[in-house]
Amino acid sequence: MADRPELPQRKATVLHAVVEAYVATGEPVGSETIADRAGLGVSSATIRNEMSSLEEQGYLSHPHTSAGRIPTDAGYRHYVDALPAPTKLKDAQRRQIAAHFAEAILDLEEVLKGSVNLLSRLTQYAGLAVPPGPSDEHLVRLEVIDMGPTLLVLAVGQHGRVDKHIVDRPEHIDPKAVADAERRLNGVRGSSYVDAQVSLLQMAAVEAAGVHDVLLIAADVLRMATEGERAGHVVIGGVANLADDAQAWRRDTLRRLFETLEREQDMLHVLQDIAPADDVRVTIGDEHPTTGEWGASIVAAPFKAGEATVGTIGIVGPTRMNYLAAMTAVRAVADRLTEASGDAEH
Repeated sequence: MADRPELPQRKATVLHAVVEAYVATGEPVGSETIADRAGLGVSSATIRNEMSSLEEQGYLSHPHTSAGRIPTDAGYRHYVDALPAPTKLKDAQRRQIAAHFAEAILDLEEVLKGSVNLLSRLTQYAGLAVPPGPSDEHLVRLEVIDMGPTLLVLAVGQHGRVDKHIVDRPEHIDPKAVADAERRLNGVRGSSYVDAQVSLLQMAAVEAAGVHDVLLIAADVLRMATEGERAGHVVIGGVANLADDAQAWRRDTLRRLFETLEREQDMLHVLQDIAPADDVRVTIGDEHPTTGEWGASIVAAPFKAGEATVGTIGIVGPTRMNYLAAMTAVRAVADRLTEASGDAEH
């Protein structure tokens, strides 16, 4: 979006009052409302002139069926860029986040599923997360567990990624073969998923039939982890919240949003396009082609392990959004995920 000249203080105050009134009510905002809210000490006529000027500059639009005005994407962007540092969460919200992360869950995927639902409850929008992919992970644990008629292969990455697969146990694989293969698996810990797969195939080539087959099973689980949906996907929760706030959307844009949420790889591409590098990032409407189609905004933040970014967490909702509350909640959850990802390495 092209840079716009800095607004004079009074115009900025009027614009921000329009945004806040529209977010609160969902109704086009008139000059009388702003005269009451903004505390500028000027007449409604003066406010009306300022709103007309803001419309000409592209910050407000004027629905044909109303005398009031609503913010454009540029209006929301000016508002977001001028927001103060995120405020503290309410005590109840802080307790919800603390309780969620107090549960000792090894599988970061499960933590993320809970986290997107937590964010959805905190913000009343839909939660989104991109977990660490196998290219970002090194194995800290690889096991084949003898479960009688089946074998459980468990691979755990350094940032908490967990891949599990149960296979029927071939009759010729006896407990000794499983135990011998298990000792071989220790040799690939610390390797990347791809390097570990290659090493297992090389080991299998010189082993007897039973151990050979167990190593091939483990290698195949690592292969599946690096291909298809598990190689890169999106965790989504609270989509029903978007339908609950249907008045904030046009029916056709809401339909397109739901269709994209159903096509996981399309949603993944959007989140990869807008992925923040360091702090919370807000993408508003037409600032990205896809969010422009939806009339939506995405608030997202990275979570890290040490200095490395390993995933993204955020929310999607209508452009008529409580941005400060959304940014505060997303940042708080991202910070706790960073702590959880760091703990998974130890």
